[in-house]
Amino acid sequence: MQLRALRVWGALLLTALVAGQAMTADAATSTHRRTNDPATATASAHVAKKAPARRTLAASTTTHASVARTTTHAGAKHAVATRRPKSRRHRALAPPRGGVYARNAVIIDPATDEVLFEKMSLQTVPIASLTKLMSAMVFLEQKPDLRRMAEVTRAEIRGGGHTRLWNRERVALYDLLHMSLMNSDNVATRVLARESGLSPEEFVARMNQKARAMGLANTRFAEPTGLDERNVSTAVDVARLLRAAAGHYLIREITTTPDYVFLGEYPGRKRTIARTHQIVNTNRLLRSNRYEFSCSKTGFISESGYCVATWVRDRGRDLIAVVLGAPTNATRFADVVRLVQRTHTPSLEPVQP
Repeated sequence: MQLRALRVWGALLLTALVAGQAMTADAATSTHRRTNDPATATASAHVAKKAPARRTLAASTTTHASVARTTTHAGAKHAVATRRPKSRRHRALAPPRGGVYARNAVIIDPATDEVLFEKMSLQTVPIASLTKLMSAMVFLEQKPDLRRMAEVTRAEIRGGGHTRLWNRERVALYDLLHMSLMNSDNVATRVLARESGLSPEEFVARMNQKARAMGLANTRFAEPTGLDERNVSTAVDVARLLRAAAGHYLIREITTTPDYVFLGEYPGRKRTIARTHQIVNTNRLLRSNRYEFSCSKTGFISESGYCVATWVRDRGRDLIAVVLGAPTNATRFADVVRLVQRTHTPSLEPVQP
């Protein structure tokens, strides 16, 4: 019995040992298979290196984008550098339609009233600060003492646009007239109208009465500065207005002065402060030696475009040129030069409006 029991226990122990070795071999085989399986190995490697690979991709994308931007920027610089000399030196501007870029224009001989060139010269349009020519004439007709000092108030400054004048500043009427006609200061013009001794309504009524007396049938004024788009006229009427304004020695002298300096008085807390004003004429043509000028005025509001009216003497001949509705500040003066040059063209036929 004991011998039989020992044999049974020995058989059981042998069976257990064999089973343990088989399980160990299976585990090793399974591990070997997983390690040598390409798909599993790739997935494991991908999981292990996932975060570094993502950072590397972002860095690569940033690097490529930077390189692309640098290349594009360099290419753009090269393109600009290549095109710029061509645009500045070789690009030809298209000639203006109708002889000038302005919407309305005329050039006349003031001695004979002969119209040498015109472009829509009878169309009624806003004339902006060309209005100030009429305002100056009405003001001077009241025989003011130009040495008298006038105080600027908030009423004139409000809505008057850019000005160098201060509230409560005192300025001589003579200096205010320079500001009005040379650089189109609206506040100065309003002070002049107030100091004329006429009410605002009477002042504008005198402007319109004078326009009718001068035969300016298509000219109307709503206020003295030109800020109101209801101040309208035609190129032909403006030429006649300029000719009348040039008959006033003071207007003629002021409108053809390139630069002017004067002092204003401002009441400080302890003493009166002297303020130095230096103004420059808005007519660029005055700073060239190409022509002589007897009278001129510029103007601009968005509704009128850039305007200029000028009496010019060229080669011994007097001419009045008016440009209304030019697209830029520079083109209005270039148009004046074109108009003057056209008078020297032998084939130019006078056009009567």
